[in-house]
Amino acid sequence: MMITKSVSFTYKVFESIDELTPLETELVAEAKKASLNAYAPYSRFRVGAAIRLESGKIICGANVENAAFPSGICAERSAISNAVSNHPHDKPTSIAISAINYEGITEESLSPCGNCRQVIAEEESRSGNKIKIILACRNNIFVFDTISDLLPLQFNSKNLKISLP
Repeated sequence: MMITKSVSFTYKVFESIDELTPLETELVAEAKKASLNAYAPYSRFRVGAAIRLESGKIICGANVENAAFPSGICAERSAISNAVSNHPHDKPTSIAISAINYEGITEESLSPCGNCRQVIAEEESRSGNKIKIILACRNNIFVFDTISDLLPLQFNSKNLKISLP
């Protein structure tokens, strides 16, 4: 018997950075600043990510391209790797992502790629914390309460448990 199900989620859209909390505003500013450090000679699309840890510390990352595609790394994974490597017990609470193209801050909000969504999902699982995701662009800001909103049917450690006879 076939059952049809649906997945839905709620997110917030802000028209101005002034509508965010001071901590969210600071995180977006750090993500924008991090995008200036991107190494993107091929795409000229520079992305920055800033993660706030429970301690209040902000860890940043930027995309780093490589002539041998796909050897580069996205900003989100760069920031998460930095946080896990250097602050393994300080859990992430939020991540802001911003991008610059040849016209400046992107007009439309970008969303993490599939690899980054999966890495954020793994970090939520590892830390036991939901990670708020803030996607900032020139026209608006999207805020998601958890990666499950962007990756509802995620692959996780439960999928790896094998029942042997």
